[in-house]
Amino acid sequence: MKATVVDSDSPDHSLSWRDVPDPPCGSEEVLVDIHATAVNRADLLQRSGHYPPPPGASPYLGLEMSGTVAAVGASATGWQPGDRVCALLAGGGYAEKTAVHHQMLVPVPDHWSFTAAAAVPEVFYTAFLNLFLEAGLKSGETVLIHGGASGVGTAAIQLAREAGCRVVATAGSQEKVDRCRSLGAELVVNYRNRDFADAVLDHCDGVDVILDIVAGSYLEQNLKSLKLCGRLVVISLLGGSAGSLDLAAVLSKRLRIIGSLLRSRPLEEKIAIVRQFDDRFWQLLVDGRVAPVIHQVLPVTAAEEAHQILADNRNIGKVLLQIR
Repeated sequence: MKATVVDSDSPDHSLSWRDVPDPPCGSEEVLVDIHATAVNRADLLQRSGHYPPPPGASPYLGLEMSGTVAAVGASATGWQPGDRVCALLAGGGYAEKTAVHHQMLVPVPDHWSFTAAAAVPEVFYTAFLNLFLEAGLKSGETVLIHGGASGVGTAAIQLAREAGCRVVATAGSQEKVDRCRSLGAELVVNYRNRDFADAVLDHCDGVDVILDIVAGSYLEQNLKSLKLCGRLVVISLLGGSAGSLDLAAVLSKRLRIIGSLLRSRPLEEKIAIVRQFDDRFWQLLVDGRVAPVIHQVLPVTAAEEAHQILADNRNIGKVLLQIR
């Protein structure tokens, strides 16, 4: 098969689409011919050498995929060759084939394209995990979603909206502000023009939950924005890993600060997340009440161009790579 390989010896860690060995398929795994995958910021970090795949995972980039079942392991159940599927991966999406545990696969509805299906797993599972399982977001509560126009942000706004929550978001351009509003955010703050904490407190009495991709440089403003018993979930460190922590605010408002990663979790936890998402939200995706936001679809041989779009923060929603 072919896969995208990172040249770690080149100054820019260049990417090339080249021949590599086929992945082994275990007895509980299903071999999938990949049709499409999606670009995530974790791919950029892995490419630069700062986010290695977990032990046992594929060495290639790509945290999600869609495709068709090519072969089924002896102990894998529920699938047969030709089935249309998508899945969250620990790695290996930028390739022609991947092996996936049979319980991680999800059927792709007939009316979905493979590109649409590839845009779902990483961002919707991430948003669901951190809003509802980690932060315990409930109907009637208010949530602040940083990076509202990102892949995770666009998914999170829709899930929170459908859960009966008030949604506030941040974004960095008028186009992104408008898109977040169209998805259901009642207030969207352009962080380039205004302090988001001041805007939040002018709009309401604070938020119950914050989904944060920025971290360090936002820490003080995040604590200011949270109301009593608020929960801050940090899922990325775009603003650095260090910030000033006012423990008096944490104590007096009884706040919780939660760090969360999805990729490195044990398989059993990931399977449980997939099942819980399926129970609560999957039908909304099938019915089109929520949907992945797709910025652009490029051929897999243009992976470097796709990475640059994310690096420049030009995307609204997901950037997809077409493989077949």
